[in-house]
Amino acid sequence: MLADAWARDRPSDEERALLRDLGRRHREREIAHTDPIPLIGLVQLYRRDVPGLPPGPDGCDVLQVLWSTFEAHGPSRYGLAPHVRWRRSGQVAVPLDAPPLPALVGFEGAVAEPCVLHPEQVVTYPYAGSLPARLWRRVAAWEDAEERKAEMRGLDDKLVTYHHDLSIPQGCRVGGFPSWHTTDPHSMICEACAAPMVLLLTVDSHEWDGANGSWMPAEEWDVAEHLRDSRPTQLTIGRDGLLNIFACPTEPEHPHQWSLQ
Repeated sequence: MLADAWARDRPSDEERALLRDLGRRHREREIAHTDPIPLIGLVQLYRRDVPGLPPGPDGCDVLQVLWSTFEAHGPSRYGLAPHVRWRRSGQVAVPLDAPPLPALVGFEGAVAEPCVLHPEQVVTYPYAGSLPARLWRRVAAWEDAEERKAEMRGLDDKLVTYHHDLSIPQGCRVGGFPSWHTTDPHSMICEACAAPMVLLLTVDSHEWDGANGSWMPAEEWDVAEHLRDSRPTQLTIGRDGLLNIFACPTEPEHPHQWSLQ
């Protein structure tokens, strides 16, 4: 169409109207560009089901995280603008069998596939890049020694490492230590009281990855390899990464912060 318009030196009125329509940010004609777009549910957790989930303000025991289905939202105009809400389970009268679907979706990976959770407690250790230098040198020396032993035995298998296999589990999880594999580690400070914040929740694009599947759930080993799905939620966080949500450890009602990794 553009080639024809350029050949005539100008587009027709019908072509101009079509160009304006193609330039729209979305295709829902009943919703204007300035109208608000509803958030959708991302995570809902009950404290009774998830060991380690801290209490919310005033005894709230249901954690809900919602976000936008478009990336160009929020104060920074970048990211999916997650919103953290706490509720009381006793106030949930009739739970919905199915969540309402959004009218507009910026990309498919913004809408989570409903999943049943089976929480499991796992010991975690700090991200490798945030360890004290002296301790990291000891860890690196241990890894080098393990590599030399494997070479002497003539083993070609992928070696277990602190960073990939022993420190921070992959997948969606509550608490523990944050991963900083995209940015350098940095402190998250509460804007209300200046207290160092702690990791509340991580939402990951994958439950595990890598050739050795070190963080793959034990149940998956009995599933045929071509049937295993490391993305049961079908979410895509950033560039196939993860979302860390931080909370104030002293006052749960203080504003949360988040980072994409």
